[in-house]
Order: sequence, then C-alpha cells, then structure tokens
Amino acid sequence: MTPFGLPAVARDLRAAVDAAAHRLRGDWEEDEWGYDAGFADAVDPLLSFLYDRWWRVTATGVEHVPRAGRALVVANHAGVLPWDASMMATAIHRGVGRRPRFLVLNWAFELPWISVAVRRFGGVPASPFNALRLLEQDHAVMVFPEGAKGVGKPFSRRYRLERFGRGGFVELALRAGAPIVPCAVVGSEEIYPKLAELPGVARLFGAPYMPLTPTFPLLGPLGLVPLPSRWRIEFAEPIELSGYGPEAADDRALVLELSELVRGRIQQKVYENLVTREGAF
Repeated sequence: MTPFGLPAVARDLRAAVDAAAHRLRGDWEEDEWGYDAGFADAVDPLLSFLYDRWWRVTATGVEHVPRAGRALVVANHAGVLPWDASMMATAIHRGVGRRPRFLVLNWAFELPWISVAVRRFGGVPASPFNALRLLEQDHAVMVFPEGAKGVGKPFSRRYRLERFGRGGFVELALRAGAPIVPCAVVGSEEIYPKLAELPGVARLFGAPYMPLTPTFPLLGPLGLVPLPSRWRIEFAEPIELSGYGPEAADDRALVLELSELVRGRIQQKVYENLVTREGAF
C-alpha cells in the first residue's frame, strides 16, 4: 500500500463506520436472531481492511464449507473479542457466498454497542438449543468448543488447544445430521498477548476475565487496538456424520471419540499453519 492510497483507505473506512453506526441506531429489519443483512454489508469494508491489510489473512480450504445447507464449523478460539469469528465469516462469505452464524459467550451480549453489532452480524448467545435451531434452519454455524478457556489462556500456552468439554458440539451435529468442518485459526493468539489477568476490571464488565497485555491498560483505550499479526485460516475436509443417525448422539463413547478426532485434527492444522506462516508479524 503506497502513501498515496492512505486517504482513499481512510475515506472508505470512515464511510463504513458511519454506515454501520447508522444501521445500529436505526430500527431496521432483522431476522428472529437479530441478524441484519444490511449491517453485515455495511461493515464489509471495515472487515476487508482488517482481513487484507491489517492481519493479511490467508484462508485455505474454504470450499469445504457447503455453499448451502446445514454445517457446523468447529474452530480453536483466542483473542478476547470474537475477531476470529469475524475473520472466519469474512473468509466464508468471500469463498462460498454465505453468511455464517456464530455462537458467542453470553457476557459479550452485556457490552453496550458491541453486543448489538455482534448480534446484527450473526452472533447468537451460545447454547445447545440455539445451535440446534440454527442447524435445523440450514445455517452454517461456527462454534468454539474451548469457550472462555480458549480466549483466556496465557500467551505462554498459545496455540495449544484446551479440552473440548463433553463433546456437546458433536451431539448437535449428530442430531441435526450436519457435517463438521474443522477449522484452524493462526494469528488470533498474538492480537492481545495475555501476560496476566485483571480480575477487578473483569468483575466490572461482568467478563470471565480481563487480560493484562503489553499495551493494555498501559496505553489506555489505544491498548484495545489489536496487534497486526499475520493470520492463516484453514478449513479442513468435512467429517460426515449423516450415516450415524440422530440416536447416535446418546452414545457417549462415540461422542467423545468424535470430539477428540475433531480436536486432534484442528491441533494438527494449527501446527502446520504455524510452520507455514513462518513469522507472527
């Protein structure tokens, strides 16, 4: 990007922010989940700036996400705020032309403005009921089984996946007859490197944790700007579950086996993409 391109980029970003703010203030048509297609279109230039210029995302295997019909995209999780979900959604929209929905921890919906923006872009409070309904409506749904443990792990444990709980996402996929698309995200661990925690600030915002990073709270609000790490996102080949039938969701041994299979595949892809990426910045 040459210096001569900076004014045009700044104008585009300002226009995108103004358009998004306009959609947030207005009473626009939303679906039953609060998704606003106009808002998603309005923030595309901002997300494209982050995708192409700030984080320089390289996405591979996007064709493994079905162009239509239900699918469960399962990924590792990091970055405090759901930036990883927004970059995955951008890659999917560019690659297969659909807007996925994604499950978000409930505390994020208690934050002013952010909660509205997340909902209108496709975020839905994380619950098995919501996930199953979305799949039954033939959405592509992104889930992050590490949950708060993933976004809250220290920088020293970056890119080592936490446990995937009891395999609830596998039960959902089995009941809905949806394929599981494993997804590895590399780059999100560096945007807010967690050195320690600020429990008092976390309680103030009702968040599961609040990180102490090299820039926050030292630089004040400027410290909330995510660092410009280089990202790689890989969507792996789908794991088809339709042959098992919905009753297989009650087979605990099968559910745990499939959960570990998905976790292992994502971990492998994370390591492979770390090597391919070469440098974090």
